[in-house]
Amino acid sequence: MDTAVRRSGGGIWEGIYRVIMRRNSVYVTFVVLGAFAGERMVDYGVHKLWEHNNVGVCHPCSYPFLCT
Repeated sequence: MDTAVRRSGGGIWEGIYRVIMRRNSVYVTFVVLGAFAGERMVDYGVHKLWEHNNVGVCHPCSYPFLCT
């Protein structure tokens, strides 16, 4: 009879899942920090895109002393 070899590792994703989902406090912390980091990345990307699209554009109603 052949004996099946069992692996206890389960892969990298399963290990990460076990570490994050083990306790509720770790999961909630992961979600909150992930939301904060995601918000910062989106804000940075939108700001850079906005600045790239508005190079050389002056908004006189916002900064009249800069537009000459």
